[in-house]
Amino acid sequence: MTSTDPCSDGVDARRKDSLQAGLDLIDQGFTLIDENLRLVAWNQAFLNLLGFPPDMGQVGLPFENFMRYNAERGEYGDGDIEGYVRERVEAAKAFKTHDIERTRPNGTVLHIRGVPVPGHGFVTLYSDITQQRHSENLIREQNALLESRVAERTRELMSTNDQLREALSLKRQFGESLERSEAQMRLITDSIPALVAYFDATLVYRYINRGYHDWFGVDPNRPEQVSAREFLGIETYTRIKPFIKQALRGERVTFEYEAATLAGGRKLLRTTLIPELKEAGQVIGCFELTFDITQERKSHEMLVQAQKMEALGQLTSGLSHDFNNILTVVLGNLAALANQPDVKHHLDEFISPAIEAARRGSDLIKGLLAFSRQQPIESSEVDIDACVHKMDKLVRHTLPATLSLTFDLQATPAHCALDPHQLQNALLNLILNAKDATESRGHIIIRSEIQTLDSLHAQRLNLQPGPFTCVAVSDDGCGMDALTQSRVFEPFFTTKRVGQGSGLGMAMVYGFARQSGGNVEVSSEPGIGTTVRLWLPLIPSPSPVGLTPDTADAAVPPTEESQPSLALLVEDDVSVRKMVRRHLLELGYSVIEAENGQEALDILAKTCDLKLVLSDLVMPGGIDGQQVIRRASELEHIAKVVLMSGYSASAHPIKGVPLIQKPFTKEQLHEVLHSIRD
Repeated sequence: MTSTDPCSDGVDARRKDSLQAGLDLIDQGFTLIDENLRLVAWNQAFLNLLGFPPDMGQVGLPFENFMRYNAERGEYGDGDIEGYVRERVEAAKAFKTHDIERTRPNGTVLHIRGVPVPGHGFVTLYSDITQQRHSENLIREQNALLESRVAERTRELMSTNDQLREALSLKRQFGESLERSEAQMRLITDSIPALVAYFDATLVYRYINRGYHDWFGVDPNRPEQVSAREFLGIETYTRIKPFIKQALRGERVTFEYEAATLAGGRKLLRTTLIPELKEAGQVIGCFELTFDITQERKSHEMLVQAQKMEALGQLTSGLSHDFNNILTVVLGNLAALANQPDVKHHLDEFISPAIEAARRGSDLIKGLLAFSRQQPIESSEVDIDACVHKMDKLVRHTLPATLSLTFDLQATPAHCALDPHQLQNALLNLILNAKDATESRGHIIIRSEIQTLDSLHAQRLNLQPGPFTCVAVSDDGCGMDALTQSRVFEPFFTTKRVGQGSGLGMAMVYGFARQSGGNVEVSSEPGIGTTVRLWLPLIPSPSPVGLTPDTADAAVPPTEESQPSLALLVEDDVSVRKMVRRHLLELGYSVIEAENGQEALDILAKTCDLKLVLSDLVMPGGIDGQQVIRRASELEHIAKVVLMSGYSASAHPIKGVPLIQKPFTKEQLHEVLHSIRD
């Protein structure tokens, strides 16, 4: 049945536009086809990644058209175009899950993953992994080159060693010279930053370098007494034994594994075994080359985590625009309703709680923007210990008596440039998380100290080496496993029961730390507890703070213009435009409305008595708020120009032009307009 309600149609259209805008923010290509192989949904990344023209993004377009387009431009190679198309259509009709990689003629490598969605059709995701594959190939080539060079050098050295052993019979004549040569060879192999060894076909070591002594405590002077089963441990040796057998069959093999070292730590190792063959092809032994790749793997994991957090930040930034538009309408209407005399008896019970809930929603959006590092902060020079100490009075009376809270703060003053309110909010989130982790019956310790990050630790935290204040919140609660730790900063991820947490607390902590020039470090173990460390960069010394009169305590009440002035309101969202129009009317303006940038430019060209232009920043249609405001600024009769946006207000797009952040009240709009001189 077709709806006859134009408002309902408008809501559906806005919902579709919002959904399409959200899909277009995703870097991965996306398509949804129905059971008849017709296009239902897609995003711009799909068209861009596969090089399809914009006019192919049409609901209902047969997916066969995309296959034919590819075949005709040679994507599948030279040959029977109809055959290629027919083959792929038949495969698509099967609606089978697939996960493949395809290299396009232009060299782009795509990871394509498709899954059926029962009752809806088939979803396919397209990811550009060209750079990833290029990096992997480069790493493999560099490792192979290094291994080849070291192996070649090792063979040369082993050959020299054999020659030296054969010359032992001549030691009376050349004894001193021989000893010097052996010492030189040993010095060279001991200097290589790797483990170098040789074992024969019976698995008896004939040579090992000093690295084996440093890592495992074995004697390099008695290689024949060294047992890999003993210094690696039976469990590790059992895992790598199949690779050793493979090498003794004459195959070069490379494998990775973890091993415990003499110092008590664990290293991630990569070993290459290179068989030595007789002329008849018989394996007489293997050269062994082992590298420590622990830091390399950590760096890769850090890169993957950083890319994931960046993608989540971009997504949350985009979603904030739609949420801020919604909250603008909700808050504006509730504020207007609260001023109606016939509903005053409902103010405390119904309207005020709704306004407060909407404001909390606005705070959540600010938290998301802080996570994506796009929410501006009001930083100042803060004494960290003084700020942390205030948390004692703030939270102690709210915690149960069964929970112990201890502060262990440094005596040396530490000053950082940050927003003190956000620091206290971050600590409050960490304390409440610790309270829940201990089930209100454990111990929470808050420590602060000045530390200097060395280059290795700073690299792990993606920071520059130097002096930092470390504020740590520790508990002896349930702890977290590795999977939970890997997702702890994701927005809306929570391990708490429904209704007990929004999943934004740790995301806000992460966003605050990164905006303040620092980072967050989490260490946790199930059943032991959790420690969260805030690393905040120190500033050299606090600047003197001057006293300024406090003029911001009382809000300036809106006042109407003495004579009605004509204002142009430019906003593509109908509900938001209606709300802001009401604000302008109540502030004494007559209002002309435009729903897009082109309509606004037409009005500017034809209307000479405009005094104010208030425009949304981002609008569809190719002409945005910046273009409208720049044109309005060129007209001498327009006294005031203002931008508004549901996105981040971290930077003004046009210097000297005020930007008001959605959602805003009539009073806030009045303050912005009043601050502009006519």
